[in-house]
Amino acid sequence: MPVAAVETRVSSAPVQGRKPKPGPEARKAAHDLSDTRFDRRLADVLAHASRIFCEKGYEGASMRDLSRATRMSLAGLYHYFESKEDLLYLIQKHTFTTIIDTLRQKLEGSTDPEERLRIFVHNHLEYSLANKEAMKVLVHEDDTLKNGRGAEIAAIKREYYHICFDLLEDLRRAKGLEFSGRLAVLSLFGMINWIYTWHNPRVDADAGALARHMSDIFLRGVTHGGKTKQKIIKKKA
Repeated sequence: MPVAAVETRVSSAPVQGRKPKPGPEARKAAHDLSDTRFDRRLADVLAHASRIFCEKGYEGASMRDLSRATRMSLAGLYHYFESKEDLLYLIQKHTFTTIIDTLRQKLEGSTDPEERLRIFVHNHLEYSLANKEAMKVLVHEDDTLKNGRGAEIAAIKREYYHICFDLLEDLRRAKGLEFSGRLAVLSLFGMINWIYTWHNPRVDADAGALARHMSDIFLRGVTHGGKTKQKIIKKKA
């Protein structure tokens, strides 16, 4: 069932027993308000569903569990979502598209290759710490979705991978370095993807400080571990 079916519609108040026809501005305001309410309600449902999948696992969670968590009747939940797979699909799509959209906005304000990579790390960590349950679901249910939905999520993941790859390629060219872009990307994801498993807000730094430290560690490895083109030329000579 389409997600748009969940949308909350705003109706005009009746005047003298008749419902007035709203003008263009009123229709736009109602549409904007409707979209806002829909986005908030959907985000709330997905947050509760993420918690249940996180606690019970996808296979162990039932639609009844999800109904209780989202405070929707079982019939109401089935009205909007045909199965728990619908919710898993929306969690994964919402998470990846939100991370990518936010990242693209932040990258617009920078042209320095190193700073842009730091923005990437900060954006990823900031979202991960604010949405630990959703991130755990993404990692642990990575290959649960099949067919068209699985292919769609895989395509979004590839887009995210290539954004990171391109950022590292820009850095490599700017610094005159030689390293494997694929290995560098996967190593970076290895650093930042598992933060939800160990981060303790009572003793660990916040996303901003962690992003600075982890970016420093990664960049030192890339810039000092990778040979520059000049060094390679001298060695051959």
